[in-house]
Amino acid sequence: MAAQAGLPLELRDDTHFFSTVREFAAHAKGRQQLRLEYWYRALRQKHGVLMDGKQPAGGQWNFDADNRESFGKTGPQNVPAPFFVEPDAITREVIELVNLRFADHPGSLDSFAWPVTRADALRALDNFIEQRLPLFGQFEDAMWVGEVWLWHSQLSAALNLKLLNPREVVAAAEAAYRNGHAPLAAVEGFVRQILGWREYVRGIYWTQMPGYLERNALEAQAPLPAWYWTGETEMACLREAVTQTLAHGYAHHIQRLMVTGLYTLLLGVRPQAVHAWYLSVYVDAVDWVELPNTLGMSQYGDGGLLGSKPYVATGRYIQRMSNHCSGCRYDPAQSTGPKACPFTTLYWDFLMRHEPVLRRNPRMAMQMKNLDRLAPEVRSAITEQARTHRSAQTG
Repeated sequence: MAAQAGLPLELRDDTHFFSTVREFAAHAKGRQQLRLEYWYRALRQKHGVLMDGKQPAGGQWNFDADNRESFGKTGPQNVPAPFFVEPDAITREVIELVNLRFADHPGSLDSFAWPVTRADALRALDNFIEQRLPLFGQFEDAMWVGEVWLWHSQLSAALNLKLLNPREVVAAAEAAYRNGHAPLAAVEGFVRQILGWREYVRGIYWTQMPGYLERNALEAQAPLPAWYWTGETEMACLREAVTQTLAHGYAHHIQRLMVTGLYTLLLGVRPQAVHAWYLSVYVDAVDWVELPNTLGMSQYGDGGLLGSKPYVATGRYIQRMSNHCSGCRYDPAQSTGPKACPFTTLYWDFLMRHEPVLRRNPRMAMQMKNLDRLAPEVRSAITEQARTHRSAQTG
């Protein structure tokens, strides 16, 4: 159209990313597997982020071993107040319009307090660096009833709306490490989410679309349970995560990956239905970042292109990382019977249903060995319990 109008056309790269899609495509060319770690290291080196000369700060690239603790029986202590923005006149007007026209839609805007201006987004960044970054890594995977925000940044929406540039966010985090305000493990874990994972899923999206949207490697076909739109379920962890999502448009990454996403993966929900739900309910859900996270990482719909294995676990993982199970009618240690945790039942059923595929994956070897220990009668009982549960949830 520019040529038809006799106007010059100049194509420029999006400056709200560290890399370009062309760079990712060049990185991916000829590789049998696309893994975050190698792309992340390349970007760290290219942009000099958390580097001491040619070596990574602290002598290692990854500090996961120092992060991801649970709160234990005492629960989270001295949780900083979340950063909220009082809605301005324009925001209040939009909220009123949405409530008027979409009153029968799921969710609520009663607690809307997200940054919608550049100035407020910068305030949110400063608040995170000062108040929550030091303990972010330590508790980034932990969950607790009634604690929505904990030490998470609440910056993803502002980043995806381009109110913040990832370079300034990463620079602020690194400065906090360099000046002694935050430990390296916390800073590296946070930087990896932005410089690593965010850039990685963007590259996956733009090099694999449009066909990526239709991938369904495990041939999952079940519908999404209707209570994902209400939160009305007896499973405490799912009730908490879905209710929180509908109230705030937010859940942190473990709630998405290892609660709402894990359940749909184990249940066998069609990945495109899960994708549509995530895209509908989260304030930071832009297609290029949400689709690979959901279809690839969470649902293993791409067969391992993005993630090296299905991220599956029994209810014991949720028990270890939260206090949800103490207030639930189900027992994560049981896979059959009236108190059996659906996560545990469906986990073993998932391994059995997809056994031929999973046995070809080296990273699933230990889980398959555990499956081999189940007696035939135990397998049969689990299969029947899973069938009954699945029918009740999706029928």
